[in-house]
Amino acid sequence: MAERAEALADWPTPFYLKAPFSTAGRGVRRVTRPTDATKAFESLLAVADGDPLMVQSAAEGEYAQVQALFDHGRLVAAHTSTQTAVGIGPSAAGRVGVDHPFARHDVAILGERLGWHGGLTLDYVFRGGEHVYIECNPRTVEPANAAASGVSLPELQLALSLGHKVEGLRVGRPGVRTHSSLAILLGTAAYAGTRKAVLVEALRLIAHRGPYEGSRECLTPVLHDPLSAIPLAMVAGHVLLFPHSAERLAGAAVRAYSITPDAIEHVASGTSQARRIQQRRG
Repeated sequence: MAERAEALADWPTPFYLKAPFSTAGRGVRRVTRPTDATKAFESLLAVADGDPLMVQSAAEGEYAQVQALFDHGRLVAAHTSTQTAVGIGPSAAGRVGVDHPFARHDVAILGERLGWHGGLTLDYVFRGGEHVYIECNPRTVEPANAAASGVSLPELQLALSLGHKVEGLRVGRPGVRTHSSLAILLGTAAYAGTRKAVLVEALRLIAHRGPYEGSRECLTPVLHDPLSAIPLAMVAGHVLLFPHSAERLAGAAVRAYSITPDAIEHVASGTSQARRIQQRRG
């Protein structure tokens, strides 16, 4: 844990700084140069609300994810993907479907043991045939790559919610690439911090070069949804002129929908009070 920026001086880069509570990657910073440590620490102070920050060394390997859907402990759908582009957080703003049978096997066992009903997502680091799980979400997340790979998790989850039977096991096919240009430009601006870097990445996205070759736009598909070009153009223009505004833009968007610690405490307090009233009536 680090309570002051000076405590980061002995940490070898790259490393991660994390706030004790956050969502959508707002509470995570990747520090790649010692000179960026103080700036990263200070940028997290508002998110952490004065609490100490967690410091973690960066693990070597590919960031990957297995998304699964269960019908009362029975695995009915699964998709595995790895990261191809970085957004704010640094989240996976670009993905490619992969075939990782071990991840499907592991999540199937977990869901069966829990008797899980609904979505379950595991993040892991994959290197040289070995893997280490680093996070679990009790829900489905970012389903665009899975849908493009033949597994529509929202559609299947809706079917389960309506009590319909989902037969067999749906597995996403590997090799399908997807990306979010808006998230990638925000990530580039946040971590590179220069107009040149944002411009270069924007040109690669437009030309579908590098990791975007053969990749589908999943958030702002302007050819199918012309109006989606409006927020994309506004964000692209803003971070091109003011690269250091990326964190502020992302933070404003997250604050519009995220649940704060105070909200959680309020809900918990109300739930406890309701239980006490019910017990007295009981």
